Amino acid sequence: MMLLSIARKAFCPSSFVKMTSCHFAKLVTHHETPENNDDTYFEFTPENYKVIDSLLKRYPGNYKRSAVLYLLHLAQKQNGNFLTLAAMNKVAKVLEMPNLNVYEVASFYSMFNREKVGKVQLQICGTTPCLLCGARDIMKACEDHLGVRMGQTTKDGMFTLEEVECLGACANAPMMQVNNEKVYEDLTPEIMPTLLDKFRNGEEVQPGPQTKGRKNAEGPLGRTTLSDLSRKNIDRDFDKAVSEWKEAMEKNKKCVYVSSAITRYITPCCICLLYTSDAADE
Repeated sequence: MMLLSIARKAFCPSSFVKMTSCHFAKLVTHHETPENNDDTYFEFTPENYKVIDSLLKRYPGNYKRSAVLYLLHLAQKQNGNFLTLAAMNKVAKVLEMPNLNVYEVASFYSMFNREKVGKVQLQICGTTPCLLCGARDIMKACEDHLGVRMGQTTKDGMFTLEEVECLGACANAPMMQVNNEKVYEDLTPEIMPTLLDKFRNGEEVQPGPQTKGRKNAEGPLGRTTLSDLSRKNIDRDFDKAVSEWKEAMEKNKKCVYVSSAITRYITPCCICLLYTSDAADE
């Protein structure tokens, strides 16, 4: 009975339907606004162009479009966590691909904000582990403190409250992500007002578990494995490794050449001698 009660509370049909329809509408449609239309100006900064040039060197010239996800993230971050139509068109121009192909990518992934969001975008995980650990209570605490519902933005444009799918921190549920970057875990309804006020005031909040004394995803007993971390990571010299590989390939080619030469010239002689020996025996 207890599990049934939790399941009913976690998977509220009405909220699920509202969330699904809201997210679907945002993903598949473009809403023309004064700040998001064909005439809106967008240009990458010189610093970001350097990042783009460095990134494109990883791909052959005819596969530049492979960098589309990275460039979309770069454009969104530069534009205040808002991916406008002009920004998508600029990405298409840089990568020499049709605008429509960029729209298809941007409209498929929910992390691209094609509608303006608040300065602080609160993305609360709503997948099963977080729901069972109290995600609905976290959402309600945020709604009560901010005076908005899920999927809405506060009147001052400071906060946008959203429910998202799994963010990969199930061991530290419930949790939320802020502005597509930092994650805050082990949340409780009691600490949410203080946390939100810090965000509003621009105070630095340490990402990760909000439970005192917990580090990353360690259990109540702390670290129980890999206790010896004295060994440092070894940075591999990639250029040296490539050079050694090429030398090994050259040596291998020489060995193959010598082997083929032996097979080509010596083997017939051996066969001839064997035939001559057999004839002499007869």
